[in-house]
Amino acid sequence: MAHAVKKKLVVCGGNGFLGSRICRAAANRGWSVTSISRSGEPNWSSVSASPTAPAWSDKVEWQKGDIMDPKTYTSHLENADAVIHSMGILLEADYKGVVSGKESPIAGLQRAFSASKAGTQNPMNRSEGEPLRPQERDGQLTYEVMNRDTAVSLAKEAADRKVPAFLYISAAAGAPVLPARYISTKREAESIISTQFPGMRSIFIRAPFMYDSSRTFTMPIAALGHMASMANDLTGGRLTWLMGAGGIKPLKADVVGDAVVEALEDEEVKGPVEVKQIETLATRAWRKNML
Repeated sequence: MAHAVKKKLVVCGGNGFLGSRICRAAANRGWSVTSISRSGEPNWSSVSASPTAPAWSDKVEWQKGDIMDPKTYTSHLENADAVIHSMGILLEADYKGVVSGKESPIAGLQRAFSASKAGTQNPMNRSEGEPLRPQERDGQLTYEVMNRDTAVSLAKEAADRKVPAFLYISAAAGAPVLPARYISTKREAESIISTQFPGMRSIFIRAPFMYDSSRTFTMPIAALGHMASMANDLTGGRLTWLMGAGGIKPLKADVVGDAVVEALEDEEVKGPVEVKQIETLATRAWRKNML
């Protein structure tokens, strides 16, 4: 009897906190999984409760590649059924100039919370194989670079290779302590990908704050987040503008990972996926895994 051909999934950022859980969920659901990251296999102690590689990791092909340099990863996109962008930055590195004395604290804060920063050259217009080049004067990896342009560049490479589905790990909201550009660049990436590549099913997982007991510092933050989200719910969500992601229910990272794979397997899922739908997808995945 002939065996069914496994669907191929490529996860850029698959060795990260969420990316590794996506790889686990997909591998356990029978996908052929390739992870691409600069370091290859995860540092397991940083993404799990053990420094030892889990049994499921043998099912994943851990490849090295640089999201800024398409020629280091495009060969892995061939014949893929889905591609995931699971990387970005929460904080920019403006503090380095302040600490080194090259920039005053005021100038550093002004730069950090500026209304706009440069990304890369237009990722839609770069030539074949051309690396992304940060345009800030010091080559800073800004939100525009990591949250927007790398996603658009990867989506373009996937579309050029006729990959049917592209999934982008976005965010539910920003936060008062973060520059507004953190969330605006996420939304810009969603808009560009959905409009520029209409032939590819695009999914945008708007994840909230994610926690796991293997990262102990996330647990008290999640507890506070649950209380804040309940208070926000009591007001009908009227505090979201003030609290941002802090007023949205946190989710366990495993839940989001399971939901991502379920979303890819459901051809009806496309566009933005909010927190309640993430929970619904994860519950459906859990029921399937129990069968």
